[in-house]
Amino acid sequence: MSGGGTGGHIYPAIAIANELKRRYPDAEFLFVGAKDRMEMEKVPQAGYKIEGLWITGIQRKLTLKNLLFPIKLISSLMRANSIVSKFKPHAVIGTGGFASGPLLKMATTKGIPCVLQEQNSFAGITNKLLKDKVEKICVAYEGMEKFFPKDKIVLTGNPVRSDLVELKATKEEALNYFELSDAKKVLLVLGGSLGARRINQLIVDHLEYFEALGLQVIWQCGKGYYETYKVHQSENIKVHAFLNSMDKAYVAADFIISRAGAGAVSELCLVGKPTFFIPSPVVAEDHQTMNALSLVKKNAAIMIKEKELDDQFKSEFESVFNSSEKQVELSKNIKALALPNATADICDEIEKLIK
Repeated sequence: MSGGGTGGHIYPAIAIANELKRRYPDAEFLFVGAKDRMEMEKVPQAGYKIEGLWITGIQRKLTLKNLLFPIKLISSLMRANSIVSKFKPHAVIGTGGFASGPLLKMATTKGIPCVLQEQNSFAGITNKLLKDKVEKICVAYEGMEKFFPKDKIVLTGNPVRSDLVELKATKEEALNYFELSDAKKVLLVLGGSLGARRINQLIVDHLEYFEALGLQVIWQCGKGYYETYKVHQSENIKVHAFLNSMDKAYVAADFIISRAGAGAVSELCLVGKPTFFIPSPVVAEDHQTMNALSLVKKNAAIMIKEKELDDQFKSEFESVFNSSEKQVELSKNIKALALPNATADICDEIEKLIK
C-alpha cells in the first residue's frame, strides 16, 4: 500500500487495508511512504508497518530543492525495487502522493497487479504518470476519461470513515453532546484539522450576523488557531480545535461550511446537508475548486471562492437559509451523489486481480 503526504491520501489507503484485513485476517500488509511525511506517524498508529522513501515532489517554482529531485527519485526507485523484491506482494495499491510513484513503477515492471485510487475530480500528477501501467483505476467522479484510459476506470467513490456511512446518533443526542438548543438551527464550520485561515476570518467577522439570524455555530477552527478564537466561546458559539465526534457534528448540523478536499466532499455527500464549499485556492491544480464544481453543476451544493466571500457570502448564505425549498433540494441532490460502498467496491476490484 502507498499513499501519503496528506490525510486525503493516507486515510483511504488505511481504510482499504482495514477492509482487506477483515476479509483476509492472515494477509500481510506493508505501507510505503515518504520519509518525514505524516504517513510515517499515522500508518503505525493504525497498526501497520511502513517503510520510508527519500522522495519529495517537484516544487512549482524555481528552487534549489528541485536540483535534488533527480537524486531523490533514483534513490527512491532503487529502494522501492528492493522493498518489492523482498516483500513479494500479490498486489500493490496506490492512493496518490510522492511515494506511490516509485513503488508502483517498480511493481509494474515486475508484473505485479497494481490498482490506483484517485480521490479528486482533477487527477494528481503521480496517478497520471502511472495510468498506462496499472490494471485498474478506482475513481470518485464521473468524467475521468479525460485523465485515464476508459477501460481501466471503475467508479467506486472514496473510502470514508465507517462511522459516517450510517450516522447512528439522534439529533437530540448530538445537540446535547455540543450543549446546544433544539430551538435554533446549527451551522457547522469545517476548515480541516489544521484549520483554514480565510474561513476562520469569515466566521469571526460574521459572528454577530449569525447571532442575528438565530443560528448556533459549531466551529472547528484548527489546532493552530484555537488559542486565537477560543475567546468567542459562548452559549451559541462552540469553538473546537478539532472534532473527535464528527458523526455527532454532522447529525447536529442544519447547514455546513467546508473546504472541498476529496475526503470532505465524499463525507458530505453521505451526510446530505445543505453545504457551502469554500475551496482552498493554494492546492495543486486547484483541485478543490474542481471537486466543488462537480457538485455545483448538479445543484447539489453552493460554492463561493475565497476572493468572492466579501461580496457574495451573505447573499449566497441567505438564499439557502431563507428557503426551506432550496434546503430540501440541495440535501436531496448531494445525498444522491453518495457512494457509501466505496471501500468494499475498491477491495472487490483488488480481489478480482489477485484471483
